[in-house]
Amino acid sequence: MGETETGRPEEVEGVAKIEKVHGSRAPLIVRRYPALHMTWQIGVFLVGVAIIVAGLAMLVLPGPGWVAIFLGLAVLGTEFVWAQRVLRWTKKQAQKAAGKALDPRVRRRNTIVLIVGLVLIAAGVGIYVQQMGLRMPW
Repeated sequence: MGETETGRPEEVEGVAKIEKVHGSRAPLIVRRYPALHMTWQIGVFLVGVAIIVAGLAMLVLPGPGWVAIFLGLAVLGTEFVWAQRVLRWTKKQAQKAAGKALDPRVRRRNTIVLIVGLVLIAAGVGIYVQQMGLRMPW
């Protein structure tokens, strides 16, 4: 039971048994030679970390920061079990957050907070215009 040498799931009585693969997903030829496998892992690590660093930069700069961070974790997850676990945990947290966001009570509360915030901003702009006047800088 488990995976065959080709990386495909074994068949049990004509039904493919699918198991979660943990660890390296490097090609078989790479895994066969330790030095080549270590080089492969270093390359995957450097690419994954570079994508995550770019994602962190995009959190403050224009760009899809979170998408890049998750993509970097996915790249790291192709070789490292710890990255697979972090990615799995992150997916669970995102699903919980999505479930909370769809909760009608939370949506109602967020809508009320948004409306109150917009009213306060409008009041602040109104007071500013009343005291300073509506002079255009040009």
